[in-house]
Parts: sequence; structure tokens; C-alpha cells
Amino acid sequence: MRKVAIAGVALSDCGRVDDATPYALHAQAARRALADAGLDRSLVDGFASAGLGTLAPVEVAEYLGLRPTWVDSTSVGGATWEVMAAHAADAIAAGQARAVLLVYGSTARADLKARRRTANLSFGARGPLQYEVPYGHTLVSKYAMAARRHMHQYGTTLDQLAEIAVQARANAAANPDAMYRTPITVDEVLSGPVIADPFTKLHCCIRSDGGCAVLLVAEEYVRDLAKPPVWVLGTGTAVSHAAMSGWDDFTVSPAAVSGRRAFGRAGVRPAEIDVAEIYDAFTYMTLVTLEDLGFCAKGEGGPFVTKGRLLRDGGLPVNTDGGGLSACHPGMRGLFLLVEAALQLRGEAGPDRQVRRAHGRPPELAVASGTGGWFCSSGTLVLGRG
Repeated sequence: MRKVAIAGVALSDCGRVDDATPYALHAQAARRALADAGLDRSLVDGFASAGLGTLAPVEVAEYLGLRPTWVDSTSVGGATWEVMAAHAADAIAAGQARAVLLVYGSTARADLKARRRTANLSFGARGPLQYEVPYGHTLVSKYAMAARRHMHQYGTTLDQLAEIAVQARANAAANPDAMYRTPITVDEVLSGPVIADPFTKLHCCIRSDGGCAVLLVAEEYVRDLAKPPVWVLGTGTAVSHAAMSGWDDFTVSPAAVSGRRAFGRAGVRPAEIDVAEIYDAFTYMTLVTLEDLGFCAKGEGGPFVTKGRLLRDGGLPVNTDGGGLSACHPGMRGLFLLVEAALQLRGEAGPDRQVRRAHGRPPELAVASGTGGWFCSSGTLVLGRG
């Protein structure tokens, strides 16, 4: 069983990209990730992609000029990329592939602006979800309902949830690639237009364009890399429910399972993690994922996220690029979590947003945890520099 490392990471152009197709963003990110690794694309024999094309990932691989012998097109919402990375790491470790490229790109913002037709987000005209759809139970309302349950059960407050958005924006202020960088206050979050009670606009992720890519390689290729490797120490995946009526507890996400498995395989405790990249389509997603990963006890997420704990120089830096709440959210954001975690561990996040440990050293350990659907799926990776 070979060790597996992240060899290269890159973003495509992000934010407001009106003059590119999703395919072009895939290609741009892929080229940049290979250049970041210092490896030729001929080494790539594995490819993972989802969300684009009738035969994803076949169409995207063809567009990139690749003929992979290992592919993955798993699609479980926002957790897709952590789940794919777990699959890819297992394949490389077992000798089924030597280098797997994960790529994503979307023009979600530009499509909306141009009124181009995009994927139907109604979810569930058929199947189990048909019993919820007639009641207008949209994705945001599912998260809002879960947040209300946490507030009722544990006393979590709107001010505490708003703190997550405020700190995400503060982190984004140090990221030149972030779409929104102007500081915000708790009062501004609370006074915004209501999207789905209790969420106001700033409790919800932004809509942007953009893409990114991550290259995973077997350990024997690490000596050829242009940048220090970031090792995949442990992975975990889990699914929970599709219909809200099938969810046992609105205050527990499948990260409780994926996180436990990832930390166990890595031989690492949550208290040892230096930086966390958490999927944050909504503020409540950040809070409950932190609880379920074990950074605080269940029900203590509200107090945990206050007093600047999530800032770059806080007790647990979270979403150091600004996250989906402020930096970018072109759709399935999970792959961006791996990019930012790798940059932080390599000490390449930039002078203003780089997390530093004792004596100015980069972080040693990071966790990236993606959530899909309405807490339907989860993928968690523990990554290390040493």
C-alpha cells in the first residue's frame, strides 16, 4: 500500500468570469495544477470529475486531452470532491493508478446573469422527495429548519451563527482572490433580507464562477515535485438521508461518521489540527460540522465559534480563504477546501492569510470536510505536511 500525496493544486479564474465556459475553467485549473506540481500530463492515468457533460468525466477528460485508465464520476453534492479524493487515494495506494487529477469548473454566476438555463434545482420530482417538494421545501429551507432545531435544542443564537459569517468575511479580506472582502458586522448579518427563517442573506453562500484542480500522486513521484508534498493521512466518507423525514436528528450530520473514520485512520485527534477547511454553504453548516468532527461537544458549537476563534490567528482557523460565504461558491465547493488546505500546509497561502504556528512555521495538520445535499453526505480528509 503506497502513500499518497497532493502534488499540485490550483484555482482557475474565479469570482466574476463572464467570458469563459465551464470547460475552459476546467482546462485552466488543470494546466495550473500540473504546472504547480512540476509534472507532465502524460503521468496522469486517473481522472475524476462531476457535474459537467452528459458522460462526465468522459467529456471533460476528452476536452483536456486525457485518456485515463481510472475514472470516477461520483456525485453526492458538495461532498463529492472529498469522496472522490478518498476513492482516488485508495486507488493509488492499491496500485490502480499513479496520478489522479480532480478538476471542477462552473459558471453558475455568469449563467444566472445571462439568464442561461442551468441544472434544475427543484430536486425530487420523483422518488422519495416527491412528498416534500409540493410544500416548497427548498434546499435553503432544509438547512434553515435544521438550524432552528439546533437553536431550540441547545440554545444556539442567531448572533452566534452570524459570527461565522463575520469571521469568514474577515478571512476573505486577506485573500485577493475572494469575491467579497469588505468587513461586515453581526448587526449587518442580522438586519439583512430574510431568505429562509432564520437565515438572512449573509447567512448564505455567495454565487460565483470558478474552478480548481488537485493532483494526487503515489509516493514514488514525490521526489520529482516542484513543491513540498501534502500527505493524505486519513479519509472517511458517509451518507445519511435524502428526505428530511428520513433524518434521525437534525442536529447531527454525517460528518460525525466521516470525521471519526478519517481521524482514526490518520491516528490524529481533532485537538491536533492546526487549520480546518469546512464546507459553508450556510453558517449552520460550519457550526454543526465543527461539532461533529469533534472540535467541540454536541450543542456547544454556538459558544465555540465566537470571540474570533475561526479567524486566521484564532484558536482554530476555519475557511482561511473566506469560504463559500465570502470567497467563492460556484456550486460544488468541496474541491476548493482541498486547495486551500494544501496551500496552508505548504506555507503558500500568502503573507496576509497564511496561518502560522510556533516560530512562524506553517501548519502541520489540516482537515478538509465537505457536505453534500442537506447534510445528506460527507467526506473528510486529514492532511499533513510532514
